[in-house]
Amino acid sequence: MKKILFLTGTRADFGKIKSLIQILEQESEFEPFVFVTGMHLQEQYGYTLLEIERCGFTNIATFQNHTHETTMDLTLAKTIEGLSAYVKKVQPDMIVVHGDRVETLAGAIVGSLNNILVAHIEGGEISGTVDELIRHSVSKLSHIHFVSNSEAKKRLLQMGEMKSSVFVVGSPDIDIMFSDDLPDLATSKKYYEIEFNQYALAMFHPVTTEAAEMEFYAHNFVQALLKDNHNYVVIFPNNDMGSQAILNAYESFKGNSRFRVFPSLRFEYFLTLLKNSQFIIGNSSAGIREAPYYGIPIINIGTRQQNRAVHADILNVGYDQKSISNALAIINEHQVTPTLSDFGTGNSAQLFLESLKSVDIWQLNHQKQFRDI
Repeated sequence: MKKILFLTGTRADFGKIKSLIQILEQESEFEPFVFVTGMHLQEQYGYTLLEIERCGFTNIATFQNHTHETTMDLTLAKTIEGLSAYVKKVQPDMIVVHGDRVETLAGAIVGSLNNILVAHIEGGEISGTVDELIRHSVSKLSHIHFVSNSEAKKRLLQMGEMKSSVFVVGSPDIDIMFSDDLPDLATSKKYYEIEFNQYALAMFHPVTTEAAEMEFYAHNFVQALLKDNHNYVVIFPNNDMGSQAILNAYESFKGNSRFRVFPSLRFEYFLTLLKNSQFIIGNSSAGIREAPYYGIPIINIGTRQQNRAVHADILNVGYDQKSISNALAIINEHQVTPTLSDFGTGNSAQLFLESLKSVDIWQLNHQKQFRDI
């Protein structure tokens, strides 16, 4: 039996790996473990450990990596310390990490330096800001790459990765997006006490390389929404540096009947609310990846998603209040159609499982080789 350790630090990356864990839970050949840290354990952001526990996974471990300093280097160091101790206890055959978070980098470092195979989900993509540095660093520390499309695979080959180590499986959250198990809209609205007939989703995250400006950016974002006439379901930002400035700005929504503000939403409920929304506004990757599949209009603000793979007609605006308000003024007339984006067809978990069942993947050399083009 192969022990597969998954690392999750945010509600976003859990949405990407959930279906992968679930499919391994059903296989006698594999024993999955879930190491939960980061935002999941912070009450301010909804204590989303509860969402993971509701899944009924057999092996869940938690580690509090949050420090009062909240700088990424200290969070990285603390996560390495906690994960290293857990890895020595479990002795996994593989560590699976996702994306471009600092927890992801910790998982790749612990795995590679302990001679454990590291598998990276959605490497080879362009993130922008400091996230891109982390994503490519994780790719170079990883032995196996489960990528979302052929473009990402090409980038990894440019980075010297071996062709035999790259598997195109699509984006795993697509599996859940088109699942028959999603709650209906009435159930989702009742669960979160959302009484709007029509609403938009608002998600605005800090940009770590622009942390000094986040107070100004958040003020502009909030003021534009307050002067607008749509109803909004607002979701807290992630906990990167600069998030407190956004949370402070959100205080202006209190007592306003057009706004329902939540620290977090369960992923399946979020997808249902997204699918039935008028539009999504902010700088979340949900506006780049999930919304196009549902044909939801998108207002993308600022630089956070700069250079990301885009397969939709998106209204891109700056951080100034006027630009945001101008986009809101025309968003009702901005019609889009569902986009068949190049991020898979909803069978990522099955492709992931088939890859792990291959003998070849377990025979990859732990000492990585660089391949010149």
